[in-house]
Amino acid sequence: MADVTDPNIHQAYLDVRSDKSDTNWLLLDYESDRSDKLVVTKTGTGGLSELRGALEDSKASFAYARITYSNDKESQREKFILVVWIGSGCKVMRKAKISVHTADVKEVLRVYSIEVAARERDDLKEEPIVVRLRKAGGASYDGI
Repeated sequence: MADVTDPNIHQAYLDVRSDKSDTNWLLLDYESDRSDKLVVTKTGTGGLSELRGALEDSKASFAYARITYSNDKESQREKFILVVWIGSGCKVMRKAKISVHTADVKEVLRVYSIEVAARERDDLKEEPIVVRLRKAGGASYDGI
């Protein structure tokens, strides 16, 4: 099991979800290579492009992000995504534990529209994620 008891995780989660905060993503990393304790290592206001730059190839990480997009000319939507990142240089034992640890992370980062499994930074390009969010959101008036 992953240790997700650090109170900073819950606080960062609330910050990303808050309309009063500019923070729109958080990144959870393991405290050390041998630890199953997750800690908040970064937060940001620069969206998915900034988050992509914060990911490390040698790590497995979890991220939570707020995505704002226009559904049509009159409306704007905010949706949340959970990102499960497994970098190309991530150790085998860490990869093996990710599926179990993802369930623990979902207990803390509860509300999201889609889960994104990312192995490359290009998996976190905004356009395809917005398309998935629109499909997951139900009503679409622009043919998507």
